[in-house]
Amino acid sequence: MARWVCPQCEREFDKARQGHVCVPGGTVDETFEGRPAYQRAAYDAILAFLAELGPVHEDAVKVGVFLKADRKLAEVRPMARALSVELYLPRRIEGDARVVRHYAIGRERFVNVVRLTGDGQVDERLHGWLAEAYEDAATNLHT
Repeated sequence: MARWVCPQCEREFDKARQGHVCVPGGTVDETFEGRPAYQRAAYDAILAFLAELGPVHEDAVKVGVFLKADRKLAEVRPMARALSVELYLPRRIEGDARVVRHYAIGRERFVNVVRLTGDGQVDERLHGWLAEAYEDAATNLHT
């Protein structure tokens, strides 16, 4: 996974001179500071599962953590009442109440917003979606 580091904000990206808003990076600990313990536990479980699939880059910023393989595969955002996991997939996820919305970001790419509200919700179904997002981010080039 070759990465480019912005000389201004020192964040890592998949392409040289990739367009972005230069905001200072942070740490995962800062992102979850003051949040309910289940949110950090869920994040750690997500990261541990993804690490079994291959290399994952964590890009922590004020609003959350962007998870990347060759491309972004997910955003994890702590919220007041839930942990939002935004999965980048080549399809919409249907039939699970945790998926609160989805929207297209390209011809064949969708963001599926999954809300986790407690312990134990990083389950086999979420693992399947994470694996699909990882595979898509690691093998396909999207515009």
